Amino acid sequence: VQLQASGGGLVQAGGSLRLSCAASGGTFSSYSMGWFRQAPGKEREFVATITWGGGSTYYADSVKGRFTISRDNAKNTVYLQMNSLKPEDTAVYYCAAVHLKRLPVSTDEFDYWGQGTLVTVSS
Repeated sequence: VQLQASGGGLVQAGGSLRLSCAASGGTFSSYSMGWFRQAPGKEREFVATITWGGGSTYYADSVKGRFTISRDNAKNTVYLQMNSLKPEDTAVYYCAAVHLKRLPVSTDEFDYWGQGTLVTVSS
């Protein structure tokens, strides 16, 4: 499975961005998907995950109520809608995939990773 993340950019605090992650090379509808982020000098951290059918989601406490993960299995794409952005959301955002695992949240649970897209939130 190949993953291509896009949609990052520079936004002011309080603004919004939508990240996309396009998948190819596998049966997308059988993969749980996740978003992670890594700020400079910090470890990669979990942001959100969604099951293969899209029926269940789970979020890190730091983004709950502000970010929404969704997927369109017809388009082989997972999204991360980010609202009310804060400077501390600044990071490289990565999408990841794993086959038929319910709500994975740690990096070692995922088998495939995209290249990352940079989100910068200015104060």
